[in-house]
Amino acid sequence: MRPSRRALLTATATATAAFAATPTTPTTPTRTTSHTDPLRTGFEQLQASGYAALHGRRVGIVTNPTGVTRDVRHIVDVMHADPRVELTAVFGPEHGFRGTAQAGGSEGRYDDPATGLPVYDTYLKSGKPLADVFTASGVDTVVFDIQDVGARFYTYIWTLYDCMEAARLAGKRFVVLDRPNPVTGRTAQGPVLHKEFATFVGRQPIAQAHGMTVAELARLFNGEFLAAPVELTTVLMSGWKRSDFYDASGLPWVPPSPNMPTADTALVYSGTCLFEGTNLSEGRGTTRPFELLGAEGIDGRWALEANRLKVPGVRFREAYFAPTFSKFQGKTIGGVQIHVHDRAAYDPVRTGIALLVTAKKVWSGFAWRSDNWIDKLTGSARVRTMIDAGATTDEVVAAWQDELKAFQKIRKEYLLYG
Repeated sequence: MRPSRRALLTATATATAAFAATPTTPTTPTRTTSHTDPLRTGFEQLQASGYAALHGRRVGIVTNPTGVTRDVRHIVDVMHADPRVELTAVFGPEHGFRGTAQAGGSEGRYDDPATGLPVYDTYLKSGKPLADVFTASGVDTVVFDIQDVGARFYTYIWTLYDCMEAARLAGKRFVVLDRPNPVTGRTAQGPVLHKEFATFVGRQPIAQAHGMTVAELARLFNGEFLAAPVELTTVLMSGWKRSDFYDASGLPWVPPSPNMPTADTALVYSGTCLFEGTNLSEGRGTTRPFELLGAEGIDGRWALEANRLKVPGVRFREAYFAPTFSKFQGKTIGGVQIHVHDRAAYDPVRTGIALLVTAKKVWSGFAWRSDNWIDKLTGSARVRTMIDAGATTDEVVAAWQDELKAFQKIRKEYLLYG
């Protein structure tokens, strides 16, 4: 019989407390207690402990270019050079371990030139095939350290989920090193995925902007969604508050993927990524992906209509641009640029809906992608069908409030920081 959520939470809390109490480990509070303390990532906490959570283990790590120290050394290079860690394998997600692949690509299996470590490809692998990769690697502990951006359809959190499930199947221990949610962890926003729409851009029913860190998500996955719990250790941050944006962290920003160049991109992404489900450009191929949106035939009417809605915290500027790749490559197109002027008031998901509603209103060429990809991104057919029926932004947002409240209640049980 699967343990109850309460029993699982108690067991996880005990494991975390035991790790924090190790003599060589600095105290790692379950909740951040002082905003005056400098932020320390999960990796920094692990390193300061002398890698106590990894003693006597053959370790493999799931990571990408964001797995860096604050002086921008990659943690694989740091751990490989440290005799206290037996690091024997690396597992690369979408875009690859060193980040050489574009969206929808990976680096494949190779030996890392810098360390000589074998690098295994996890992209689009799950279940037993991924468990077999972990088994073949010879590791007994899988570590995860990747910077998330806070959106359900950003695939690294589902790499986390798939790797946790595969580690469980392979009998491996799983360790998550926490990093900040760059757009804060104040609240969850947007629709919750309906299970019949599950894909790699949303495996399980969480909100479109989840408002959690990867360690919190790991606890949620373990307690709610895995077929059975994996042996999970979470190494928490210190000095992070839920209201903090990324620029408060003091950490360098390393693009988690080629089209996530800045923390400003992450701020808007959970709303404007919805334009991947339309025939408009979402700004790929520009220096401001997901902040610039447009298509041939759009003019200043879109910005005027969007600004009339007075969406909190944001203004829209008429913009013209020529993407260097992806939709409308090499063509000058019109649209809008998003300018967030009040981050505390800004709701990226409402903003994304407002832009869809107004784009359809002012541009006769508006169309959804023929595969209804928008349904995978929003987690159901509701947003598409409501907008097609002429619903307003407020009506669309109101339609998901009950399911969002239900998710908020579950989410609250797994939060680790104040």
